[in-house]
Amino acid sequence: MTSTPPNFSENPDAQKRAGEAPLPSEPPTTTGAFDIPMHTRVLSRPMRTIALLSLALGGFGIGMTEFVTMGILPQLAEGLLPDLAASDPEAANASAGHLISAYAAGVVVGAPLITGLTARWPKKRLLLVVLTWLVLSNLAVALLTTLGQVAIARFLSGLPHGVYFGVASIIAARLIGPGAQSRGGAFVLGGLTVANVIGVPLGTFLGQQTSWRSAYLVVAATFTLTFACIAVFVPSDRGNPDASLSTEFSAYRRVQVWLTIGMGAVGFGGWFAFYSYISPIATEVAGIEPVWVPAVLVVTGLGMTLGNILGGRFGDRSIFFTILASFGLMLVLMFAGQFVLGLKYSGSFLMLFAFVFLMGIGSSMLGPAAQSRLMQVAPGSETIAAASHHAAFNMANSIGAFLGGLVVASGAGYLSTLQLGIWLTLGGMVFMSVSFGLDLRPRRQRLA
Repeated sequence: MTSTPPNFSENPDAQKRAGEAPLPSEPPTTTGAFDIPMHTRVLSRPMRTIALLSLALGGFGIGMTEFVTMGILPQLAEGLLPDLAASDPEAANASAGHLISAYAAGVVVGAPLITGLTARWPKKRLLLVVLTWLVLSNLAVALLTTLGQVAIARFLSGLPHGVYFGVASIIAARLIGPGAQSRGGAFVLGGLTVANVIGVPLGTFLGQQTSWRSAYLVVAATFTLTFACIAVFVPSDRGNPDASLSTEFSAYRRVQVWLTIGMGAVGFGGWFAFYSYISPIATEVAGIEPVWVPAVLVVTGLGMTLGNILGGRFGDRSIFFTILASFGLMLVLMFAGQFVLGLKYSGSFLMLFAFVFLMGIGSSMLGPAAQSRLMQVAPGSETIAAASHHAAFNMANSIGAFLGGLVVASGAGYLSTLQLGIWLTLGGMVFMSVSFGLDLRPRRQRLA
């Protein structure tokens, strides 16, 4: 099924129905759900590219703070739970894994709530406030000393995650031009996937060689740089005085919105069940030396970067088939991974690299298409829909990491996370089937 975003510049009536003011015949242009006057026609192509890269840099920082925890999970366990790590490393890793769930819970709470409460704010100002919050909260993670304190700081650092991506993705789509919902989201998410190629391996290396705290100090520095870039290069706006919390939250009265959220929250949990424990899977199951874990993360990030590009390109053509291809590829890989990852033979590390590269492609293809689907089924509430996409994916993060921790702590072994991943991915496909099946019902009625 092909997603076709409304061309507001050619159809003012469609824009009115979406709750926006008509576009003027000359700059400034508006940005859909935000009603932001962004003077995109007076931006030169190089300046527009710099503005887009500034938005993507924030995605890089968020990708690093979200995923570096998985790369340095053993170091977090040793630093925050030294006695347990010495006596029972698997239990310590499982307990440290709750830091992943704490961050994800913050995203789930903050994405809809902060987006709704700040609906009238000028969006550039909102991004700058969010970035200030991210700097301070990641500094707190780096400085606090107990697992409970760090978990609270991780929760707080997750609160603005969905807000940033929701606002930045729509601004990027309007900067790129009409019909670019998936590509706009993919551009900002590209920063997140590049973080898995550069930032997460760098943070993992620093965590292994110095202290896990150094990884979060780098994250705070990244957000500081992003603040400066957005302040200088992203066009200003005056906000939307007609927006309100009730208007934004009206999206949640639609069944299709909940089905799409469920698809992401459950289906993507299969990826996170595996990825949350990628470091011990690489070392204890595949048998590679810990020094090679950053290389595993680089290869995973390369796959995620390619998957994000493919998801953005094909998502603008067919949301349904892009989502189906993503889920299908992950299912095949997780089934095969149960049998091949634990084999020890000469060159087996190449099998691990191939596996994580393909898993990265499959997982990241889903992101841009799923975000476009949420915006498609929530006309007039695209801002909170885009933010809710990231809430859904962090529900998946929380679900996958938490359930993965339970099965690992039960003694089932790290490969059991792949079995769990299969069931979660199948669950996501059920939500997908119901959602797109409902789309076909009016068509059938017209043909009857």
